[in-house]
Amino acid sequence: MPYDQKTAHRYTPMTNNDILKKLRVALQLRDDQIIDILKLVDFNVTKSELGAIFRKEDHPNYQPCGDQLLRNFLNGLVIHMRGPMEPKKEASDKPKQVSAPSRDRDGGRDREDNRDRPREDDRRPFRSKR
Repeated sequence: MPYDQKTAHRYTPMTNNDILKKLRVALQLRDDQIIDILKLVDFNVTKSELGAIFRKEDHPNYQPCGDQLLRNFLNGLVIHMRGPMEPKKEASDKPKQVSAPSRDRDGGRDREDNRDRPREDDRRPFRSKR
């Protein structure tokens, strides 16, 4: 559907409040669960602050959801769904060092080198044209 001035009023961008509302409905989360998810990332929100975010825009107690709240909710949601991150395993006593292969003075080219010789598959029989 092409964009024009007559239909522009139907295409308002989603706000952070809309995103948070849709996630709450899609994941079937209650307000206390959302507060617990935010606590996983050490972000404290009261139930009344959360209620103000979920209100309609024309309500007198409506509060816009900031980027920080949405970001912390998404980070907490990852922890809530996947579980806490496992600690990284420490490397063994000594890191493995890969040594370069040793070569002769001429770079190992004094031996017969198979790279210069054509392979069996590369040899094609000669076709005579009659």
